[in-house]
Amino acid sequence: MERILDILRRDSRESTPYRQFFHYETADETETVATALMKLCDASDLRDLSGEPARPILWECSCLQKKCGACAMVIDGIPRLACDVKLADCKETIRLEPLRKFPVVADLTVDRTVMQDNLRAIRLWLTDQAAMRDKVMDAAYEASRCLQCGCCLEVCPNFYAGGSFTGMASAIPFSRLLAELPVSQRKEAAKLYTGRFYNGCGKSLACRNICPAGIDVDDLLVNSNAIAVWKRFGKP
Repeated sequence: MERILDILRRDSRESTPYRQFFHYETADETETVATALMKLCDASDLRDLSGEPARPILWECSCLQKKCGACAMVIDGIPRLACDVKLADCKETIRLEPLRKFPVVADLTVDRTVMQDNLRAIRLWLTDQAAMRDKVMDAAYEASRCLQCGCCLEVCPNFYAGGSFTGMASAIPFSRLLAELPVSQRKEAAKLYTGRFYNGCGKSLACRNICPAGIDVDDLLVNSNAIAVWKRFGKP
């Protein structure tokens, strides 16, 4: 199996982006885009498709098992995890680009600091001990599966780095906080949720089918809106 990797590269934050093509061949049809990138980077004499020397490709990875979200990038126009895309399922030429909603550090590596900043902005923490109730356990578990990969923000028409709208990457973990807080402590949290997410969401639900973890976005939003917006505190 032969593939051409068409990679949008950038040497640094300030440099001009350019495209570079690499040939990759393997007999293993289970290999992923992440596998190809790792093997290309391990080459002692990496050369592009034209035979010119090339520096190693900069990208991020960690678990390679769809658990961390580090290898998120745009693959053939769709934000996905490189470890979750098999080469056998791709066309002969595979186009790889960095996530576009975040500042590019170099090549396929982006700075996703804004996501952590947004979690701090909505105060995603408990100030007192919360008791887990049986009726919110399913929602809490679903929210805990968020990888913070940024794929949902990539397709969101309302999110941009530095804006007040924090996007689904914040709304999902915040839904767990809303569900677990006692009624007496929900007022301030509900205000933050409404201001930082609900009021800015255009309800396009572009994020619905893009989540690599397959999180049930619709259900979590219904729960959070009921608590924070419609004030149905007794029925999460």
